[in-house]
Amino acid sequence: MNSDNDLQIAGDILEVAHLLQPPREHPVTVAEFVGLARAIADDRPQWEHLVRYDATSRWYHRLRTGPGYEVWLLSWVPGQGSGLHDHGRSSGVLTVLEGALTERTERGTRSLSAGAQRVFAPGYAHEVVNDALEPAVSLHVYYPGLTEMPMHTEAAAACEAGPVTA
Repeated sequence: MNSDNDLQIAGDILEVAHLLQPPREHPVTVAEFVGLARAIADDRPQWEHLVRYDATSRWYHRLRTGPGYEVWLLSWVPGQGSGLHDHGRSSGVLTVLEGALTERTERGTRSLSAGAQRVFAPGYAHEVVNDALEPAVSLHVYYPGLTEMPMHTEAAAACEAGPVTA
């Protein structure tokens, strides 16, 4: 039976190094990819000096690669969007680093502020847009690395008319 006394006997588990699992050099689970995105987001000196803003098209920079995955940094000036697309056979984690973005899917619209994360499976179709008045920066982790980004045109009107959700 576990109790507070067990903790008193064992002490703080975070201070017992041999009981902790060492972090993997490269993520392999959804949770680990989310953790990778969060760690990069929290390490501003690693990415903030790289960010550029381009009024003519979305700016992007491949920040890191690992066995089978890629990490991309993107900037969005007001009004820029991705168009409705999916990521082929890649799963992904989208993390908003600065500003705010809007994600539109056939199920509705979601506002994403700094710190928000979205996880998606292969074939997940969405459109990401900067509807705000300030620039935004986002981080994208893809596994396997992004090899295609099919655009969807027929459902674009359905995404724009979808209900607003939190």
